[in-house]
Amino acid sequence: MTQPPSQPGPRLDLRGAVDLSRLSQQAPSSGSGGGGRFVRDVTEADFADVVQLSMTVPVVVDLWATWCGPCRQLSPVLERLAEEYGGRFLLAKVDVDANPQISQAFQVQSIPTVVAILRGQPVPLFQGAVPEPQVRQVLDELLRVAAENGVTGTLDGTEQAGEADDQPAPLPPLHQEAYDAIQRGDLEAAADAYRRALAESPADADARAGLAQVELMARTRDLDPEATRRAAADDPTDVEAGMRCADLDVLGGHVEDAFTRLVDLVRITSGEERETVRRRMLDLFEVVGPDDERVLAARRALANALF
Repeated sequence: MTQPPSQPGPRLDLRGAVDLSRLSQQAPSSGSGGGGRFVRDVTEADFADVVQLSMTVPVVVDLWATWCGPCRQLSPVLERLAEEYGGRFLLAKVDVDANPQISQAFQVQSIPTVVAILRGQPVPLFQGAVPEPQVRQVLDELLRVAAENGVTGTLDGTEQAGEADDQPAPLPPLHQEAYDAIQRGDLEAAADAYRRALAESPADADARAGLAQVELMARTRDLDPEATRRAAADDPTDVEAGMRCADLDVLGGHVEDAFTRLVDLVRITSGEERETVRRRMLDLFEVVGPDDERVLAARRALANALF
């Protein structure tokens, strides 16, 4: 199993847009075969909830489709183990046909694909209908790595010693408005709410990050990943193709690749084109996190390219 990288992937959760009190941690599954207390069908509308939940309990994501034979073999195994492990992880089931944006975010090439989320970071696990003994080994390793990273909660509400049990503070009204818009899939309304929050308080870092992430989701919602990457490869000087590919790279966790691509575009452009690329980099810095080491390195590279 691939352990969480020393440098984390992009934060998939929407800072300032997720209300922890709204999490439904034990919703029953209605997916491919059964379900249980620790199995949940997840859609693009509520995916932010399970990502936020990964801050306290590992989330195992089963990416499947109704037409997939190997998925029908693997899903019952995962559901049974979710029950057996008694809430030490949440099994989040995602129908890739109904939720292409989630599939795109994980850069799914074939199904079934199983990934984990720890503290908002994607962790690849395996592809294909893996035998149950091997699945158990992967889950045991995931729980070990989760414990090393302080993710030791359980879905029944009990947590290991030292874990806080405080209730989160209510969201500010415009942040709540943005959250509600995300829940119903209205990214434009969510972005508008964040912009109004920034107009009221320009120093609102959560609103700024939320806006950047919502805009990234909107830009990539209808992209064809294969066609986008092919266009960028065919013409490395195509600014729009390069920026779209960088967006996909950030969503897929290839943060350094995204920043390197954009810095290269800054070097070969000028005028308004260069400014457009620079602004895109600044937006993606907010998505990844201004204090992330990769962002700090990319800021230096950008400054060198500009001057």
